[in-house]
Amino acid sequence: MSYAKTNSHIEILGSEDLGRRREWTDEEKVRIVQESLRGHRQGSATARRYGLSRSLLSIWRRDYRRGVLGGPAGHAFMPLAISAREAAPVEPPMLSGSGPDVRIEIALPNGRRLTVPATLDPGILARLLPVVDPS
Repeated sequence: MSYAKTNSHIEILGSEDLGRRREWTDEEKVRIVQESLRGHRQGSATARRYGLSRSLLSIWRRDYRRGVLGGPAGHAFMPLAISAREAAPVEPPMLSGSGPDVRIEIALPNGRRLTVPATLDPGILARLLPVVDPS
């Protein structure tokens, strides 16, 4: 009778053999986040390129949108109160050559672009922006 003999090798790793966490500067994080926001589905590809987990890149992106990551020191948002009082309608400024075909392209902080007619009511645009960019 023959028996199969299995030799298993055990390798003992010391603490110096383990990989260390990489320390990223805020400038590097901002550069990586901006690269990940350039196109559709760039987050996963960017995370792989830099050896990051997708969840860490998502945290950095959230912090970037909130202004926590890479924001200039000493700057803060001012509180804003909007009253319910109706104001007189304001005519949007006329653009040279404006007409029904003229469009305005708005680049949002989340990397998306919104194209709207130049004649769009500013009130409608104000209600639309939080839906498109909830950050």
